[in-house]
Amino acid sequence: MSSRSVESRKPHVLVVGSSNTDLVVFCERLPKPGETVLGGEFKMFGGGKGANQAVAAARAGGDVTFLGAYGDDSFGNAARERLAKEGIRLDHFKQDGGTPSGVALILVDGVTRDNLIAVAKSANEAVDSAMIASARSAFEAADVVISQLEIRDEAILAVAQICKELGKPLVLNPAPTRPLVNLIYESVHILVVNEHEVRTLSGIEDIQAATAWFQAQGCRIVVVTLGADGATFVSFSDGKHGSVPAAKVVPLDTTGAGDCFVGWLGVGIAEGLSLEDAVRRASVAASLKTTRSGAQDGMPYRKDVLEFIVR
Repeated sequence: MSSRSVESRKPHVLVVGSSNTDLVVFCERLPKPGETVLGGEFKMFGGGKGANQAVAAARAGGDVTFLGAYGDDSFGNAARERLAKEGIRLDHFKQDGGTPSGVALILVDGVTRDNLIAVAKSANEAVDSAMIASARSAFEAADVVISQLEIRDEAILAVAQICKELGKPLVLNPAPTRPLVNLIYESVHILVVNEHEVRTLSGIEDIQAATAWFQAQGCRIVVVTLGADGATFVSFSDGKHGSVPAAKVVPLDTTGAGDCFVGWLGVGIAEGLSLEDAVRRASVAASLKTTRSGAQDGMPYRKDVLEFIVR
């Protein structure tokens, strides 16, 4: 973390990742393979795990820089405008005219609020090691760096390497899940995974045993999000561990709840909160997000989350 006091300024958060436009259909129920379900309500929202986490961090009180790419089309231009309205720094959000902007197709169950998501290939593929290297000044200025896996492996590896070199805490959300090399695990300050990601990456069904597997790969801290059951955390360096509950709410749309958690966790760490307090606040924020539609539009503001906590 920067030696400058974070009490006199907003913590600087660098988010490296994807930007998409979410095309969402709220269905009576999710269709089975080969089935068509009629009569759903269509809405369009800003999305992409990187952009979602950037908006969450900005509304959590962070001074956020977003590093990503978008196409020369209406989706990309609108995405840039949305992020700019959130006060996010966009010097490293680059236009790639050769590919379309990111688009995600999302189905939301009208009863359970579970979702299915498919993401198309896009300008997000333009985020590579060269783009990471060109943004070194943004890494140097950051109190914490956040990233996910909707960008290329070489970009993730470059982010991990530069964070390790500069001593910057990296919060990595390995989603969508795919195998990672140990160098990435060893360079991550906090790995944030849900139950599915824990089991897929480790190949181990039991969550506690799977967490030990991440320790063997070199991870220092693992946070497991459990949806309506809150989250658990373990710090291998000092042995601290525990769990926090989710806030009791009636969910409307779970899309982006995990991204909300990650953005808020990053800001909490940058502010110097304890791991438990940062996880607790992130869990409340993620719960509140589920009461609002849209991945980005539904991200809660700092005032709302802090007021909910002190109720």
